Amino acid sequence: MMTHNQTYFHSLFLSLFIIVSLAFTPPEKLSAESNITNLNKNGTEDYKIIGYVAGWRQGWTTADIDAKKLTHINYAFADIVDGRVTELNDNDAHNFLVLDSLRTENPDLKLLISVGGWTRSTFFSDAALTEESRRIFAESAIEYMLRHNLDGVDLDWEYPGHPGAGNVYREADKQNFTLMLRELRRQLDEQTIADGREENPYLLTIATGASKGFLENTEMHLAHQYLDFINVMTYDYHTGGSPVAGHHTNLYPNQSVHFTGPSADQSIQWHIDAGIPSEKLVLGVAFYGRYWTEVRPENNGLYQFAPGSDRGTYRFDELRDDFVSRNGFTRFWDDEAKAPYLWNPDSQKLISYDDEESIRYKSHYIKARGLGGAMFWEYSNNFGLELLNTLYNELILNP
Repeated sequence: MMTHNQTYFHSLFLSLFIIVSLAFTPPEKLSAESNITNLNKNGTEDYKIIGYVAGWRQGWTTADIDAKKLTHINYAFADIVDGRVTELNDNDAHNFLVLDSLRTENPDLKLLISVGGWTRSTFFSDAALTEESRRIFAESAIEYMLRHNLDGVDLDWEYPGHPGAGNVYREADKQNFTLMLRELRRQLDEQTIADGREENPYLLTIATGASKGFLENTEMHLAHQYLDFINVMTYDYHTGGSPVAGHHTNLYPNQSVHFTGPSADQSIQWHIDAGIPSEKLVLGVAFYGRYWTEVRPENNGLYQFAPGSDRGTYRFDELRDDFVSRNGFTRFWDDEAKAPYLWNPDSQKLISYDDEESIRYKSHYIKARGLGGAMFWEYSNNFGLELLNTLYNELILNP
């Protein structure tokens, strides 16, 4: 057993060794793998259950969130103003106090700030453009993280090299995204040492698009080395802009119909083919459904033309209370896609969504493919906890 002084000098030596190693390590070799990884007592990483929590929702309380069933919370979102990460919502300070208090229920819970999102990715390209802008961006992200007592940073750039919802974008985003992650990794590693968190290092993660286009516009074979894990947004395969009503979060394609679109399995394979280790990939789950109207009735509406202008989303709690086997809707199960959908022949309305059955299949898939766990959007869509309970039972209680 080491004495107090021996422990002190051992820790001091370890810190100095890491600092010297980083100083003499080329930037392209800095990576999340060089960090001390949190392992369970079996020597393997546990499955992750990552829940996004919407910052714009008013009135969050500790009673709203079952912290014991989560490993990570990604708070959505922070904004980018003049190249710096900054608060977006008036109630952010209150929400962070609520999230911080959840650590009394789950001391291992990790809290991250998610930067960007669909509507706040406008100036990512500018922030990533130069060495100086990347340094300023990374410094501000860490200042934000420390200001709110968080455990890491999650980038949700939607998307590099793509206009998204009206973003500034450049061809050089492909390389600059990698360089931005490298600079963030460097500064987070320095902060880990400065704060004595070698046993609990600050995290860097991203959310990725589920399309092949995202991977063509990035260098994930290089970028993944700077990341602790990657949340793949395996949903919204069919959206409000789609001409047909189809599955939006299906695990597999439906080979029996002419038009199928992509699937979660295809997206994961694309990510692996891009050079990302499977254990770093986290499968996205949708706690919401998407609907279309004026859908042609063939095949109970599935993959049929949907010209109706009324289209949108429902929270899972709404689906459970008002639509599943209610009000003229029948639940159907697509066994090829491993996905449910709801169809009302009178209103010609189709709803695609995830439920307990599809999430059980996704959990089995996570284990079979050696993935890192599951992520879901978004917590307030299912206060009834049916979907989170399914993930917890499948991945944590029965890993």
